Amino acid sequence: MREHGGNLDVAQQRFGGAAEDWIDLSTGINRVPYPVVDVEPRQWNALPSRSEIESLHAAARQAYATDAPVVAMGGAQAAIQLLPRLAPRGRARILAPTYNEYAAVLSAAAGWDVAEVSDLAALAGADIAIVVNPNNPDGRRHDRDELLALLPRVGRLVIDESFADAVPDVSLASEAGRPGLLILRSFGKFYGLAGLRLGFALGSEADITALAAMTGPWPVSGAAIAIGRRALLDRDWAKATTARLADDCVRLDAEARVQGWTLVGGASLFRLYDVGDALAAQEKLARAQIWSRVFQQKPGWLRLGLPGSETEWSRLSAVLPV
Repeated sequence: MREHGGNLDVAQQRFGGAAEDWIDLSTGINRVPYPVVDVEPRQWNALPSRSEIESLHAAARQAYATDAPVVAMGGAQAAIQLLPRLAPRGRARILAPTYNEYAAVLSAAAGWDVAEVSDLAALAGADIAIVVNPNNPDGRRHDRDELLALLPRVGRLVIDESFADAVPDVSLASEAGRPGLLILRSFGKFYGLAGLRLGFALGSEADITALAAMTGPWPVSGAAIAIGRRALLDRDWAKATTARLADDCVRLDAEARVQGWTLVGGASLFRLYDVGDALAAQEKLARAQIWSRVFQQKPGWLRLGLPGSETEWSRLSAVLPV
C-alpha cells in the first residue's frame, strides 16, 4: 500500500494506545462529521432501487451546482481506479506533487506512459491530464479559465475536486458536461464520513455512461444513499461548516507560527508546514497520541488536519512546541 494519511495502525504499532485514544490529524477528513441519524432498516435490508440512486444523483447535482451527468461511486478512489479503462493506453500527465494514487494506478497495472509535470502548460498533448484542485498536499489552486483552456489540448482532462466543497468558486462542476472533462468529488472528506465510502464522478454523457457500466447496478449502499442525500441537501450545515473550517485554519496557522513553522500551503481541511525535521515533529506529537502526516520525498513537510473539538485543540496545544 502506498504512503497515505489515515494509517493509524502504524501509529499504534509504534507508540501504543487504542484507536479511540488517538487524535488522527494525518488525513484531510473533517473531524466534526455530519450528524448521522437513524437509517431506515430497509436501507440495510434491501438492494438500492434505481429511483433511490437517482435521488442521490439529483442531490449531488444540487450540491455541486451542475446539471451534468453524474454517477455515485464508492469514494473518489473508486473512480480513480477506473480511469485506465476509460480510453486506450496512451500518454498520462499528472500535475505534481499531488495525490500519489494517480501515477500508481495508471502506470503499475494499466501500462500507460505516465509522467509527472510541474506546470499546467506541460499537460498539453496528454491523452489524459490530471489536476487536483485544490491540490493535496499543498492546497495549490488553479484558475478556472486556465483549466478550461486545456480542454482542446488534451484528450481528457480529469479534475479531482475532493477538497473543493468549502471553496465552490474553484469548482468546474458546472462545466462537467463538456466532452473530455471529468470531475471527481469526494463526499467523505468534507462531511467527515469517509467510512461511508461515497464519491461522485461528473462528466459527459459518454464518460458517465461508461463509468456507470463499470460500477454495476448497485455502486453504493442504501445507507450511503440515505445519509449522502440528506447531507448534500443540507446547505445550512455546509455553510456553517465552511465558516468554521476557515476560522480553524487561521487558528492552526497561528499556532504553527509560534513554533517557527513555515506555512507551505493547505486547503480547508488540512495545513502543510515546513517544520525542519518532520519525523522528529511527528514523533513528538505521536508520543502524545496525535498522529500527523509526513512525506518521504519532503523531509521537512508535516501535514496536519484540523482538530475537531476544544479538547482536541487543547491536547495539541499542550504538546507544542515540538
